[in-house]
Amino acid sequence: GPRDSLPPELLAVTPRDSTLNFRGDRITFTFDEYIDDPQELSRNLLFTPTFEVNPDIAVRGKTLTLRLRDSLLPNTTYTFNFGDAIRDLNEGNVVRNFVYTFSTGPTIDSLSLSGKVTLAENGRIDSTLIVVLHNKLYDSAVAKERPVYIARVDGSGSFRFRNLPKDTFAIYALGNPNFGRRYQQNELFAFSNEPVLTGLTREVTLSAFRPEQKTTSSTTTASPRPTAGNEKRLRFTTTPASGNLDLQSDYLLNFQSPLRSFDSTKVALTADSTFRSVAYRISLDSTRTVLRFRSQWTEGTRYNIILDRDFADDSAGRKLLKTDTLNFATKKRSDYGELKIRIRNLDSIQNPVLQFVQNDQVVFSAPLTGGVFSTNLFNPGEYELRILADKNKNGKWDPGQFFGEKRQAELVTPLSRKLVVKAGLENDFDVSL
Repeated sequence: GPRDSLPPELLAVTPRDSTLNFRGDRITFTFDEYIDDPQELSRNLLFTPTFEVNPDIAVRGKTLTLRLRDSLLPNTTYTFNFGDAIRDLNEGNVVRNFVYTFSTGPTIDSLSLSGKVTLAENGRIDSTLIVVLHNKLYDSAVAKERPVYIARVDGSGSFRFRNLPKDTFAIYALGNPNFGRRYQQNELFAFSNEPVLTGLTREVTLSAFRPEQKTTSSTTTASPRPTAGNEKRLRFTTTPASGNLDLQSDYLLNFQSPLRSFDSTKVALTADSTFRSVAYRISLDSTRTVLRFRSQWTEGTRYNIILDRDFADDSAGRKLLKTDTLNFATKKRSDYGELKIRIRNLDSIQNPVLQFVQNDQVVFSAPLTGGVFSTNLFNPGEYELRILADKNKNGKWDPGQFFGEKRQAELVTPLSRKLVVKAGLENDFDVSL
């Protein structure tokens, strides 16, 4: 016969939906088809207000039974949201957005609260997030207490709480690993600067970020002695590791271990086969693991970096075994495209920074003092564009902070248009926020 494409149909529920003065401990749903996987139901069921002891879910044939194992609050509306977790056994057809409600009092609470959650760093949506309401307004409640109400974030970033009482709540968005429903340092998190008042607050906008990890100072340990063989040699990689150097980039040496000593007089940068001297600047970063060479690079030119065997040693006492010469070449101007972008509706008060993105990584960014970005040298390729509202003017995105001095994350707005920059051409674009 033809394939069954219809979801299970609810034939009966006891007690009926929207029951008032509920006093029982068991709810039974009967469908016209066999129901699949009670474990999937347990993982996806949201019940609000939350229970200290979760209900039991049992599936037997076409019947689904909820057994309440916790006491119920008086004069309270309870909502059980199964989402899309109810499906038939044979074909997996889903009952969409299945919700059941009852009240332990004479009325059903009817207030609602809705809003949207986006990821602050890129403006995208993460539908694995949940939004929670706490009636305890102190900050640590989100980490220590279970929330009172929970709502899912859908594929558009929207959420909606229904059947709420009139009350004041703190609202948060949480990453939900293992369905913990509490703040966790390593997970996505969003907060509102002010509590929400059901019946008065209209829409809530939340911007989620991953809290910055606090670094702790480590104790100093003795440096290991170099071992025999190749382990005596100072280890590093170069950026770029292969290919030609971008004319607007620095050449980097990336050391395996922090440098203990470094002598810039034992390093030289020269050009082409004549080894002519070149003006350059050399600097060691604060971690003492990156050595940066900066110069006014000439297009299509071969360069040489000469490292004396005693130019540096690392924390393990490793040095070069002999004088070393690194060779690299720069790109030609014909490898680049000219680029001009006019951006409409740009708010310059927000300290906008234009971000160029490939494979979800910001590969280039530039502050915008007006609505135009222009350069004669831009690497060809396909780019997504984003606008960062750079509050602290440091040129990069910064996450927020909740505990202690509160600070919302800086916001990034993605632009809908993608750009393809072609080498050797004038690339001219108009985009709108």
